[in-house]
Amino acid sequence: MYNKKKTLSITKQSLSSKSNNLKSFRINSLPKNHLNNSILMNKESMLITQSNVVNNISKKKETPILKEKESNLVFLCETGNYHTFCPISCVSWLYQKIEDSFFLVIGTKTCGYFLQNALGVMIFAEPRYAMAELEESDISAQLNDYKELKRLCIQIKQDRNPSVIVWIGTCTTEIIKMDLEGMAPMLEAELGIPIVVARANGLDYAFTQGEDTVLAAMVGHCKTRGNSQNQPSLKTSNQLVEKLEIAKNQNMTTLKENLATIKLEKTNPNLLGTEQGNLSKALEIQKDTVLMEQTCTENEKKEKNIGHERKIPFSLVLFGSLPSIIANQLEFELKKQGINVSGWLPSTRYSDLPALNENVYVCGINPFLSRTATALMRRRKCQLISAPFPIGPDGTRAWIEKICSAFGKEPIGLVDRENKIWETLQSQLDVIKGKTVFFMGDNLLEISLARFLIRCGMTVYEIGIPYMDKRFQAGELALLEKTCIEMKVPFPRIVEKPDNYYQIQRIKELMPDLVITGMAHANPLEARGITTKWSVEFTFAQIHGFSNAKEILELVTRPLRRNKNLAQFATS
Repeated sequence: MYNKKKTLSITKQSLSSKSNNLKSFRINSLPKNHLNNSILMNKESMLITQSNVVNNISKKKETPILKEKESNLVFLCETGNYHTFCPISCVSWLYQKIEDSFFLVIGTKTCGYFLQNALGVMIFAEPRYAMAELEESDISAQLNDYKELKRLCIQIKQDRNPSVIVWIGTCTTEIIKMDLEGMAPMLEAELGIPIVVARANGLDYAFTQGEDTVLAAMVGHCKTRGNSQNQPSLKTSNQLVEKLEIAKNQNMTTLKENLATIKLEKTNPNLLGTEQGNLSKALEIQKDTVLMEQTCTENEKKEKNIGHERKIPFSLVLFGSLPSIIANQLEFELKKQGINVSGWLPSTRYSDLPALNENVYVCGINPFLSRTATALMRRRKCQLISAPFPIGPDGTRAWIEKICSAFGKEPIGLVDRENKIWETLQSQLDVIKGKTVFFMGDNLLEISLARFLIRCGMTVYEIGIPYMDKRFQAGELALLEKTCIEMKVPFPRIVEKPDNYYQIQRIKELMPDLVITGMAHANPLEARGITTKWSVEFTFAQIHGFSNAKEILELVTRPLRRNKNLAQFATS
């Protein structure tokens, strides 16, 4: 009995020491905050001030916070839950962008309920997408997936006759391991309609990555622009010149041998009968050698001309789904700089997908298209222009300047264009100037929006983001740092995969003027007296380009103006 009590006391001590170590790990893993406010970070409501964190880090000699090279931005990574929309929601705007397409979502009834209710699509509108609902017999492999999908695709072809059918895989297709990529080519051959397979399931970090998955799948269906068949390539020309050089050397050795034979015949009278024949052979070989030299020089000239012709000017392809009006505005801004856009991914019609090769510059429109950028570079060897994204006047100007620098052009009139836009926004800037904002993270637009709001005069406490691709957003991060320095505001903390519990504790401590969050946390925060704005509204709003900066400020200032009006109404 004594031994049992002793062992129990030992285990209790070990557990308590483990819990203390866990608490100290939580404390020491926290970053140094540039704010002077103390922040609540653990579930026991323990206040951890900035000085305590610095002392703990110095005592334990832990590894410093990982930072970008030559960057003052602080990057953190937590392990929070992802309270976000499902990525299959990309169907709602992609089927409108690609006018001759049909989207077939392969999932359960839950996916159908989400598309029907959350997106507010009316049944009698007959949109160009449908649900292939998986029943128990499908999941248990009692039915043939190929036959069922073939039946549905034949019905789609008869009813709508689309130019392309896009299969959207869901969580269920991932779990039961449906071979969509294997069935699609066989159905393409039978139906004569291209089928694009995109696994836009809920395993992604953010719902906007559904579009990224679809566009990355469409990269493989784009045409390959290459040299004409009648035009010889540089490699073929080099091989021809090498062959001619070898033949020339062989003829020269043969000519020398025949001349030596002629000399022997002149000295030896018994060989005079063959002198005339060998001399004629030598003259023929000499003529062939002269012709061979002329051919080699002509081929060398052709090789130089081919090398000159291969310096094809680069074309520009933009990737990202935008309404046609916004796309035309961006094209017009680039045309002012003497740059023509050769294509968009996605295009309005499937047959208008751009041709891609190593002579194509590609540039993204939205920060959540990292997979598409990777597919364009790896599969089609395109040249990516790493630029900030055209969100806000400052971002649009930097975006155009980066494209101009890639094409070797000097930007014209961009500073005046940006200044005029800022003048038109002055009334809305007065509302948000000096205010504070906190991003909880939802749609991967947070970095661009935070940079724009800092330029507008706001202070950003924290930028929560579900997923961070530092390579693809390198231009945006550089512009964010530059904007903070120019506006003389502290650098915001960038938290990847934020823990929502800790975020709410930090919001309670900081009490920002506005919290941009997902719909899951908006109402609870509003009930606690914190002003919020749905981040999903920025996804569906027209926020790109110079003239659409007003839309962003309209969304941001609306809850602030509402609170001001309510306060005035209460006092009156």
